[in-house]
Amino acid sequence: MLQVNFIRDNKEQVLAGLQTRNYKGEQLAIVDKVLALDDQRKSTQTKLDSILAANNKISKEIGGLYKQGKREEAEVLKAQVESQKGKVKELEEEMRQVKAQLTDALLDIPNVPHPNVPPGNTDEDNEVFQDWGNDLPDMGEGAQPHWELGKKYNLFDFELGVKIAGAGFPLFRGKGARLQRGLINFFLDEAHKAGYEEFMPPLLVNEDSARATGQLPDKEGQMYHATKDNLYLIPTAEVPVTNVCRDVILNEKDFPIKMTGHTPCFRREAGSYGKEVKGLNRVHQFEKVEIVQIVHPEKSYEALQEMLNHVEGLLQQLELPYRILTLCGGDLGFTSALTYDFEVYSAAQKRWLEVSSVSNFETYQSNRLKVRFKGGDKKTQLAHTLNGSALALPRIIAALLENNQTAEGIRLPKAIQSYVGMEIIS
Repeated sequence: MLQVNFIRDNKEQVLAGLQTRNYKGEQLAIVDKVLALDDQRKSTQTKLDSILAANNKISKEIGGLYKQGKREEAEVLKAQVESQKGKVKELEEEMRQVKAQLTDALLDIPNVPHPNVPPGNTDEDNEVFQDWGNDLPDMGEGAQPHWELGKKYNLFDFELGVKIAGAGFPLFRGKGARLQRGLINFFLDEAHKAGYEEFMPPLLVNEDSARATGQLPDKEGQMYHATKDNLYLIPTAEVPVTNVCRDVILNEKDFPIKMTGHTPCFRREAGSYGKEVKGLNRVHQFEKVEIVQIVHPEKSYEALQEMLNHVEGLLQQLELPYRILTLCGGDLGFTSALTYDFEVYSAAQKRWLEVSSVSNFETYQSNRLKVRFKGGDKKTQLAHTLNGSALALPRIIAALLENNQTAEGIRLPKAIQSYVGMEIIS
């Protein structure tokens, strides 16, 4: 959530940022609405403070008059104070309503995009930040997609997943389950080597936690909601892990705070039909290892580059062709200032598959989270938050199977052979 003072002091920058996100006409009016509500809040607060100050002064006079035996004069002033109580309650209620309206309006304004965010409307307008640089693998016409390979080697079962839960809930079994478990341990071990503290967080979060990281109200329709308890199944470990620092004042010497966690992720998102969503390309439940950093504002873009290097290193060890995209304004997440997507190339499907997003939220999340720190000048300021997938498993598994298929079976990259306990899936 943007700070009102930032919007007021940088109105043109905020409007330009919204235009980068393709906001137009009436959508841009939200900025003036916020400023008008803030003006109303200030005006109401001034009136309320004035009455309370006057009442406080009169109350002191009343006490003095009683001590002097001037009871009648004291009673007159007392009646005057009593007459103001209704006005105080009226202003307090107005203040409550204005603050609520202001908060709701602020929640409707997305983060201001970083200058490096390119213009564009859809994912087709994202720009290649870094590419593989080599010839992409060609498996030939006989290459099988992962859903066929999974059936061939009995790695996962989509039909059983439908029987047990529904479409989009694959059931991993046998060597497929071992492959997934091995990848999870590999990713966690690499995060540990990079200095990330591991967490095993709850898989459900309350409304405050979901709102703090920006899932509510923006992505409410994509989240599974346990209505009786008003809890939400997490769409990513980012939500509970980042909330570890909610409402905390940190010390500057604590930075960088680096956290990681593996969790199942639950998303109700619907997609198009066909190969775009077939097999593991898009599912409602999947495993993911997430990395999160909370850092000093001056260091956040260094941290972003460090996280990009970390994810890139994982893909290199997995020997998967990849590219990095800078998301355009129209594809940029609501809370993000700058996001890079990693995609791996699927040789069997002959298409790129997104496997990671790495984002810098600057102060947008930390303002909602109230993640603050005291700097050298002892002033309290907001930290910067970042997160990234390191990595999401479904499309990684899809690419590993498709790109490494041979007549003998699926040859696994050396980096994960000891984790999976085999060199080849046959």
